[in-house]
Amino acid sequence: MTSSEELFQRARALMPGGVNSPVRAFGSVGGTPPFMVSGRGPYLTDADGREYVDLVCSWGPALLGHAHPEVLAAVHAAVDRGLSFGASTPAESDLAELVAGRVGAVERLRMVSTGTEATMTAVRLARGFTGRNLIIKFAGCYHGHLDGLLAAAGSGVATLALPGSAGVTAATAAETLVLPYNDLAAVEEAFAARGQDIAAVITEAAPANMGVVEPGEGFNAALSRITAEHGALLIFDEVLTGFRTGYAGYWGLTGGAPGASAPFVPDLLTFGKVIGGGMPVAALGGRADVMDYLAPVGPVYQAGTLSGNPIAMAAGVATLTHATPAVYEFIDARSAQLSAAVSEALSAAGVDHSIQRAGNLFSVAFGTSAHGVRNYADAQAQESFRYAPFFHAMLDAGVYLPPSVFEAWFLSAAHDDAAMEHILSALPAAAKAAAAATAPTA
Repeated sequence: MTSSEELFQRARALMPGGVNSPVRAFGSVGGTPPFMVSGRGPYLTDADGREYVDLVCSWGPALLGHAHPEVLAAVHAAVDRGLSFGASTPAESDLAELVAGRVGAVERLRMVSTGTEATMTAVRLARGFTGRNLIIKFAGCYHGHLDGLLAAAGSGVATLALPGSAGVTAATAAETLVLPYNDLAAVEEAFAARGQDIAAVITEAAPANMGVVEPGEGFNAALSRITAEHGALLIFDEVLTGFRTGYAGYWGLTGGAPGASAPFVPDLLTFGKVIGGGMPVAALGGRADVMDYLAPVGPVYQAGTLSGNPIAMAAGVATLTHATPAVYEFIDARSAQLSAAVSEALSAAGVDHSIQRAGNLFSVAFGTSAHGVRNYADAQAQESFRYAPFFHAMLDAGVYLPPSVFEAWFLSAAHDDAAMEHILSALPAAAKAAAAATAPTA
């Protein structure tokens, strides 16, 4: 057995599925997940000493690359001062100031520890502020594992959802309306029927949990208009896209960009991943009058012993400080280079596909060249069976891809020419593996 196989066997005896987050178990691609023991720059090293070019980047946070020296120095200095105080620290305001300086829609910010906690608090806050109960979400958008937002899509344009996970009660799921993504008519119809009951619409700024799906032209701006007309709030989930797709996140690239064709301002935004530079940090922010409904100023309660942890704040401040416009220009260029090369290799092997893009995030959807992917139904209908052989061919060649076709690919400022050449050289064989794949029989 390899070291990773031994470690996985041990982990499965100790933890459900051997993991602490399900996708790490390689359930959708098969095989034994490599157990990583170190990372530096664009590379990961597993327990067997094998090195991989990393295109997961800790699911986004490693924007500057693994073990960036300035981030490590800031963390080490913070560690020397103590791990946790359970009290306010200056670094909390330092990070909040950086976020507000980048994202003009943020007038107040509350730090939490996870993206799930951020969206959970945003939903509770929206209900408390509006005095309403219903939340609209879109099929295929992931907002963490809070009960109400794990609801699965129902049929029709505004069907009350059924629970999407065991342990979620029907009553909880019934407080969520699940609509098809990119379908404004469905949103208008839902508000026409239930507008007086709807507290908020929550949407990923650009979905990246059914693969990457770009919002249609004016879609997000229309959500802002519709919610405002009905006294509801728009919650813009940038846990994944925030400070990853651009200096001010996806809102800063689109509706918040200078001269935007369809400008809008979300009421609340949630952040995670990059904001902590690899440490467990997340946040929610937005309009001052809404945010001031949070305790201790307002009646909506939220608390966290480790919220604003000084070590995590140090990592976040260092990461955002060094994530300059030049960093985003570099990552954008690398993303364009890699996505074009992936498409070229797949086309050369005769594999039907589309490249799904949102800023510098992209993913591959197999068998979708005719129409691309605009919603969850499109994503589910793709030839997903082609991804596992593609993934394993890349893994065998020393390239670590997201272990699911429904995830985005991530690059960093550390992906230099040597790392890119390694990835590009592995693509032809992986494309041929995808071409040779056959659909499973019933």
